Amino acid sequence: MITDDARALLETGAICDSCLGRPFAARSFGLTNDERGRALRTTIALDDDEDYDPVPPADCWVCEGYCGTFDAIAETIVDALETVEFDTYQVGSRVPPLVEENERLLREDAGLEPDVGESLKREVNREVGIRIGDMTETDVDFDRPDVLAIVDLEGFDPFEALDSESVTSHAVDVQVNPAFVYGRYRKLERDIPQTEWPCRECGGSGIQLADTGEEPCDYCGGSGYLYDTSVEQVVRPHVVDAMDGDEGTFHGAGREDVDARMLEGGRPFVLEVKRPSTREVDVAALEREINEAAAGAVEVDGLRLATYDMVERVKEHDASKQYRADVEFADPVEEGDFEAALEELTGATVEQDTPQRVDHRRAALTRERTVYEMGGELLEPTQAEVTIHGEGGLYVKELVSSDDGRTVPSLAGVLETDAEVTALDVLSVEGEEEPFELEAYFRDEPRDDGERASVDA
Repeated sequence: MITDDARALLETGAICDSCLGRPFAARSFGLTNDERGRALRTTIALDDDEDYDPVPPADCWVCEGYCGTFDAIAETIVDALETVEFDTYQVGSRVPPLVEENERLLREDAGLEPDVGESLKREVNREVGIRIGDMTETDVDFDRPDVLAIVDLEGFDPFEALDSESVTSHAVDVQVNPAFVYGRYRKLERDIPQTEWPCRECGGSGIQLADTGEEPCDYCGGSGYLYDTSVEQVVRPHVVDAMDGDEGTFHGAGREDVDARMLEGGRPFVLEVKRPSTREVDVAALEREINEAAAGAVEVDGLRLATYDMVERVKEHDASKQYRADVEFADPVEEGDFEAALEELTGATVEQDTPQRVDHRRAALTRERTVYEMGGELLEPTQAEVTIHGEGGLYVKELVSSDDGRTVPSLAGVLETDAEVTALDVLSVEGEEEPFELEAYFRDEPRDDGERASVDA
């Protein structure tokens, strides 16, 4: 019977109610271990007609006082999070090895299975967590909390904590997990990379060594970057400042060439903010601030507060792209031949070796990609505007030029003349099977038409 097991536990020495109740944690859902232990102690006192004699945590040989410090631990954690805005949390703990050994001996001396009930570690996590939730009106999240607090029980003296009703902050390690803002960007000017591009000559330092000492790098003019700005450099500072974070990382759904514009629907991205103090920001105002500062070179649209999972979605979600390209031919092309070539390439499966222009930084592979649709207009015998809707990962410039036969079939190959893309615009980046913007990946409510401009698919 349960009272027989409880008597055996009490015979091991002075144990507090929490330690008495913990081996029976699987019994009677809705009770704390402290309540279970108190009920068992009361039942045994009544059955034996003896005085009820509770044991305070300070006198418990098992937890050595730690079960009386839950309130103090929770208050210390809440104090450490005073300047941090969060909706979800999780608590973890490190229990001293000697206390873990006491737990094992308690069950062994009472003749119980070594893993019966639950551990002190689990009780600390739960009880401290409940108190944090009550004090901050936030919710526990075991998957991806906004904040994670780890308490090291060896980091403070439990007896001092019981006397002072406080725990030193050195025993608590608070981890603030990143916050995420999703949106789409349009790049309205050419020669702007998606992410910052450090100078390869000076390694981003902006400095070179000369006979007279350090001088500004000749290659980048001392800026440390090959380009004056990037989409990342336009977006990141504003989002990081709005969330009062330490730093930010830009994640894009693929990228376009530096000399290509990103127009119309824009390209999905997520800005990850490290150690944010604020998570609930006015994304409509933030959007306006970014666009005003970018002065027409870059625009963002549809900013929303996103979940951690949105990073993977943006980076891994299968997407098709639509392009518009200005093409120049080496020889005059007939209208009929041009239209026939576009029709032949529509629906074609293209084999592409890694393009020569990127083979220094990408693995040498042969990829198969589908051209969903190809259209266009022959403007002059040697000039055309071509539109392409293709599978994600399709190298568009090489689809036009053939890249010295490394892409088959190609527009140049079908027309039997050299062809070159002289200007390229990306018009659309959309999910193959479903859109990027599913509500499950957002933390906020959808913005109404008055707060944002629509993003055309």
